[in-house]
Amino acid sequence: MTCTVMVHGGALRTGALDQRLVWLDVVVSGCLLPLAALALGGTGGARDRAAWVLLLGGSAGATAAVACSGRRLVGALLLLSFVHLSWHHLAHSTPAILGGDLNALASSAALALVFWWYLRREGRLLDAATRRALAAEAERARYAERLDHHRALHDTVLATLTVIATGGVDANATGVRERCARDAAYLRRLIQRGEEPEGPLPGLREDPGIGAALERTVRSAEDLGLTVTTQYRALPELPGEVATALAAATGEALTNVIRHAGTRRAYLTATGATGGGVRITVADQGSGFDPSRTGAGFGLRRSVHARLREAGGLAAVDSAPGEGTCVELRWPA
Repeated sequence: MTCTVMVHGGALRTGALDQRLVWLDVVVSGCLLPLAALALGGTGGARDRAAWVLLLGGSAGATAAVACSGRRLVGALLLLSFVHLSWHHLAHSTPAILGGDLNALASSAALALVFWWYLRREGRLLDAATRRALAAEAERARYAERLDHHRALHDTVLATLTVIATGGVDANATGVRERCARDAAYLRRLIQRGEEPEGPLPGLREDPGIGAALERTVRSAEDLGLTVTTQYRALPELPGEVATALAAATGEALTNVIRHAGTRRAYLTATGATGGGVRITVADQGSGFDPSRTGAGFGLRRSVHARLREAGGLAAVDSAPGEGTCVELRWPA
């Protein structure tokens, strides 16, 4: 009993069976204990009771021996067989009893071997499934990071270059040059990212309050010549990732005013909602469009709708030709 506890207790502590303890269990339980029982059993009924010690000890030893590998397994089974033959020779057992005992020994070893093989196979299958799950999760993380980069490039560098290319702003204006400097710094960090450890890109995910995040977004849009009238009321404390998503979606809505609305004025309203939520609207009195006839581009699809959906919010666009556009952002949905 003590040897068995040592074998399995050690396996629980280290995660593997100690071959030396297994051999100790085989020798004590399967060899020494049956021989000691025979020596102390005497004759008659006492000796018959000692046979149970041989049967149980040999079966336990054969089961434990399966944990050995290669030659050690063969050596352990041969040693147990020799002890059993010696025991029955000393006890003058009949061939039938000897055969039944050896059959029990072989059956115990065979069953233990089958169970050992099955558990090892299931362990390998479980390890393979775990590796596949980890690889899939890593791929999803890489995709999410690439999508973040694409959104950030679309909302910053590409938006700036597009506005400058259309001639809508003076490229030498102080605000435009400051925004270009920020975009260049972001691109520089993105290039350097390939030489740094894995993790969020510095400056890409910030955790500001929603008011401060919206103000930075407004200033960035104003650098490109947009006049934004803002109104904030009872803004709640939001999780950092939610504030970042709302500010980014608001920035894309303001950029769309610059690029498509044909006006240089927008109206931003952000108010707290019951239960700690928030509602943000970005409206303009520009040219508008027909949402049923104009498909959502990358900006609305990925930088507004997808961002809010991933953060647990909802975005809605209301527009008509000649009547301006209103983008409403709500969190939670």
